[in-house]
Amino acid sequence: MSRKRRPTGEEALDTAFRAVDHAPLLRALGVELSEESLRLALTHRSFANENGSLPNNERLEFLGDAVLGLSVATRLYLQYPSRPESGISKMRASIVSRYGLADIAREIDLGAHLLLGRGELVTEGRSKDSILADTTEALLGAIYLEHGFEVARDVVLRLFKEKIDSASADSLHRDWKTALQERVAELKLPMPVYAATSTGPEHELVFTATVTVNGVELGSGEGQSKKLAEQESAHRAFRVLRENPLAANA
Repeated sequence: MSRKRRPTGEEALDTAFRAVDHAPLLRALGVELSEESLRLALTHRSFANENGSLPNNERLEFLGDAVLGLSVATRLYLQYPSRPESGISKMRASIVSRYGLADIAREIDLGAHLLLGRGELVTEGRSKDSILADTTEALLGAIYLEHGFEVARDVVLRLFKEKIDSASADSLHRDWKTALQERVAELKLPMPVYAATSTGPEHELVFTATVTVNGVELGSGEGQSKKLAEQESAHRAFRVLRENPLAANA
């Protein structure tokens, strides 16, 4: 009996890519992309590494970061002529932060289109802020390479219009743990309780933190330090309680 041939990395990539209808994503972006460009932009390193070290989207992410930064900076410069450099710098940093990018990614349902390895899939990689943010930048990089800067800039300004219009110089580096404490105090709830774990070799530890309020887990986050992981979990919990004040009423 002949043994079934294992698919090559390229075959696995093509199968995973075609398993999802990407037309809604392209409509949300407002541009067309070749299959080759879109596939690369959606390929996270976890999928690439599990399938024979395929190319991943990190180089596109590098390009997209530059396109995003210049596009938002130019719009802020023109839209807020009375703001000083320090103000618009903080506004830009807030808009293009991991959280800002992840918010946009969720608006266009990017998570459903990600090509992730098994490890990321079982740890809810489709909803991780870091992966969503990086892939958003990769898509912008792919759009830039295929259509040029003006088209990529127009995509950025359309997707980020609401954030640019409501930009605040005060939102950079917000202390989300403090913000969460203030929110639970307003709701007369017990103070948040954090728990953190770490994985990986000593020099590359990844911390995961969860936060519970009134016995209800409201957020989790990852970071290169316990503090960063707790801040991310607090940010997610803050958003939950902002949208649903009764979420912690177990």
